[in-house]
Amino acid sequence: MEIINIGIGLGGYVGGMVLRKSEWREELAKILPGERIAWDVPMAELTTFRIGGPLDALVQPESTDEVARVVEFLEAYEVPWMVLGLGSNLLVRDGGIRGVAIRLGKSFASLEIRSDHTVWAGAAMSLSALARQAGAAGLSGMEFAVGIPGSLGGAIFMNAGAYDGEMAMVVQSVEAYLPAKGFVTYRPEDLCFGYRQSCFHAGHRLALSVLLQLQPGNEDMIRQKVADFTERRRTKQPLEMPSAGSVFKRPPGNYAGTLIESAGLKGLRVGGAQVSVKHANFIVNTGGATANDVLQLIEEVRQRVYEHAGVWLEPEVRVVGEEPRIP
Repeated sequence: MEIINIGIGLGGYVGGMVLRKSEWREELAKILPGERIAWDVPMAELTTFRIGGPLDALVQPESTDEVARVVEFLEAYEVPWMVLGLGSNLLVRDGGIRGVAIRLGKSFASLEIRSDHTVWAGAAMSLSALARQAGAAGLSGMEFAVGIPGSLGGAIFMNAGAYDGEMAMVVQSVEAYLPAKGFVTYRPEDLCFGYRQSCFHAGHRLALSVLLQLQPGNEDMIRQKVADFTERRRTKQPLEMPSAGSVFKRPPGNYAGTLIESAGLKGLRVGGAQVSVKHANFIVNTGGATANDVLQLIEEVRQRVYEHAGVWLEPEVRVVGEEPRIP
């Protein structure tokens, strides 16, 4: 892992100084142009589940310098922060999120296909769009990702995968930013990839771009594989309803959806949350579902699958935020 230290140039911020909410808002507004900061944003507008209370602030840096300035400011003043991609695989509690979410801007969504069969892409790039563009260029290896609804950065975070493929199979390096350390280059051996796991789960670090090693392939075969995976998703997954994708990780030697279906839980509801009748490892928002509805349904499914099959399902969806405050 290569670390490149940089001078942040934050004008003398002192670490450990805690500001009131009104104060850090005022200071944050000095770092980015106003149009790249949104205040009190409903997380239901930023997640594929269409669920979640308000976020204090959403910032969208458009350069690596802005990333560094924002992160070091938040760290110095102990303002809680998280990285937000396209909001898939995420359940935000009904009280919302205190602090700041960093969502990389459009300048981090570019892509470059190189002559050595590598693809460089910004972490804000849509994973599905990346897979399609790579395939259109005759490069094979990303077909599995064509229907995964997330950003490239989120795919690195979760080591996203499907149809016997995963990000660990194609990642050559990741450029990231670490608080107080600067810009870091992660090699495959540094990334600690596992089943829906990576080193990005451990502490604050922000993926900025990714270099992928793909292979030349037959364009017709790539196109056929992409079409096949797309059709499978369309017919077998509830894409027409808000969800966070697969709710549970695949248990050893089995499938979560199979276990849930065999326990007779398709269609089970709590409030506006429902186990999909199309794919049992999806929980869908039928309209007006709260995070509490989803969490109660997850626990009910886990308990009943354990009673039926003796297997404790492990949630894959990330849960963040806080409960609503009682007046």
